Amino acid sequence: MARSDFHLEFQEFDDDTTVTIDDPIHSRKQRRAETDFLEDETDPLNEDDKTEFLSDQRKSAPFWTFEYYQMLFDVDSHQVKNRIVGSILPWPGKNFVEVYLRSKPDLYGPFWICATLVFAIAISGNMSSFLKHQGQPEYKYVPDFRKVTMAATAIYSYAWLVPLALWSFLTWRNRKTTSLVSYSFLQIVCVYGYSLSIYIPAVILWIIPSEGLRWCSIVVALCLSGSVLVMTFWPATRDDKPRINIAVMSTIVILHVLLAVGCKACFFSTYETESTDDHKGSFSATSTLLFTKAN
Repeated sequence: MARSDFHLEFQEFDDDTTVTIDDPIHSRKQRRAETDFLEDETDPLNEDDKTEFLSDQRKSAPFWTFEYYQMLFDVDSHQVKNRIVGSILPWPGKNFVEVYLRSKPDLYGPFWICATLVFAIAISGNMSSFLKHQGQPEYKYVPDFRKVTMAATAIYSYAWLVPLALWSFLTWRNRKTTSLVSYSFLQIVCVYGYSLSIYIPAVILWIIPSEGLRWCSIVVALCLSGSVLVMTFWPATRDDKPRINIAVMSTIVILHVLLAVGCKACFFSTYETESTDDHKGSFSATSTLLFTKAN
C-alpha cells in the first residue's frame, strides 16, 4: 500500500530538469531527418566523385557493347565548346589533355568537326571554281562531287591513321622508358579531331580567289593548331632521347603542314586550273591545225 501511495505523491525535480512530452511520430521523422543529414555530411563521395565513379563503371564495359560507344558520345555542348576554344586558342603551359579532356575523351566533337571540314572543303572548292570562271561565256558550272569523297578520305585518314601510328610509337617507347607520359588512343584521336576545327573558318576564307589571303589563313591555322599538338605531345617524349623527341615533334608538324598544303593544292590550286585550261586550249588548237592540213 505504501508503494502505491508513493506513485500518487507529487515528486520534486531540480530546476535544471526539463520534462517534455513529444509526439512519437514527429520525433521519429526528426530522427530520420537528422540521420539522413549526418549521412550526407559524412558521405565521402560528393556528386563529382559519384559521377566519376559511374563513368569508371561505364568504361569497364566491353568494346563490342553499345554502352562502350555510348560513353564516347556522352558529352554536352558546353564541354564541346570549351574544347573547341581550347584547340583554337592555345595557352602556353596548358596541356590540352590535362585541361580539357582529363579521363573523358569523346568522339562526338572530332566526328562532326571532320564531317564539317569535309563539306566545307568540297563546297568552298566548287564555289571557288565558280567565282574564278564567272563571266566566261564558254564556261558551264558543274559541281564536282568527287571533292567530297577525296576530302573525306584525306581528312578521316589523317584523323585516325596518324593518331594510331603515334599511339603505337608512344606505347612502344613507354615500355622502354617508364617515365614517359602515356596517352590512350582515344585521347590522341580526340586531340587530333579538335585540332582540325581551326581549318573550318580558314577553308571558308579560301572561297575568295586571292592567293595571298589563302596562304595567310593557312599559316595562321597551322600555327594555332600545330601549337596545340606540340604542347600536348611534348610531355610524352620530353624524357626520351633528344633525337627521338625532335623526330616525333618534327613528324607531327610536317604531317600537319602536308594536310593543309595538300588540301589547298588539290581543291583550291589556281595554277593547276589555269595550266589545265591552257593545255586543253593548246590541244584543241593542235587538233584543228592537223585536221586542216589533212584536208
